[in-house]
Amino acid sequence: MIGRPELALIGITFLWGGTFLIVHQAMRHSGPFFFVGLRFGTAALMALPLALPVLRGVTRREWLAGGMIGLGIFAGYSLQTWGLRTIPSSTSAFITAAYVPLVPIFQWLILRRPPRLASWAGVALAFIGLLLIAAPREGLSLGRGEALTLISTLAIALEIIFISLWASRVNVARVTLIQLMVTSILAFSSMIPAGETVPPFSWTVVLSACGLGLMTALIQLVMNWAQQSVSATRATLIYAGEPVWAGIIGWIAGDRLPAIALLGGILVVAAVIVSEIRFGKTDNKVPQA
Repeated sequence: MIGRPELALIGITFLWGGTFLIVHQAMRHSGPFFFVGLRFGTAALMALPLALPVLRGVTRREWLAGGMIGLGIFAGYSLQTWGLRTIPSSTSAFITAAYVPLVPIFQWLILRRPPRLASWAGVALAFIGLLLIAAPREGLSLGRGEALTLISTLAIALEIIFISLWASRVNVARVTLIQLMVTSILAFSSMIPAGETVPPFSWTVVLSACGLGLMTALIQLVMNWAQQSVSATRATLIYAGEPVWAGIIGWIAGDRLPAIALLGGILVVAAVIVSEIRFGKTDNKVPQA
């Protein structure tokens, strides 16, 4: 059964589906670390009014949770954005799909919550669907951009796990603000060792970062809230709908996807449905996804 948390996660995947073009355009005018820092710094400012009334009660656990999640977000977004400077979007999306099977494995190892058989079936369908949607037409080789993107999938998977680890034990507003601040600070701090300089003023960069900052604040708040009751594996299957929404948005804009990509979209949607199937009796003593 799909409840409000799941519907909220579906909503943010729709937002995600429309962000790639914005980032792609902004990368023509900015380095990856500056853009990520500005984007998440803006998001932190957007989240501040929600966190400010309860900020006085922040705990050590919330600093730790926000730091861990922020580190995962920083690594995932920065490496993926960096990789996009040298590889096509289809290649990036193809490699990024690797985080889907990683999440249930990490959930089992870190959270000690073995996914149900239906969840594994859903993960397999979603993974195949994503590969069909994003399969690069020009082939695939492991260069610098591909390697950076592949590493980013580990961070993306860990971010989802960290949210599930802490979500039910912390104040969502405070942790969201902390993780956004940590991401921004780490991104700006990485500019110096990476040899990246502040780019010339560009309205494209400023408006893109501010617009994405608002969306990012909303996305992270919803993720932290929804994953209090939605397992990491279940959430990942919903997040896998991102390229489906991107394809729909592209179709509305006049882009026509090949039939194989449409089949991939159907598989991703089917994955969420299949993951709800109950096979036999579930052992109540072992929490499962």
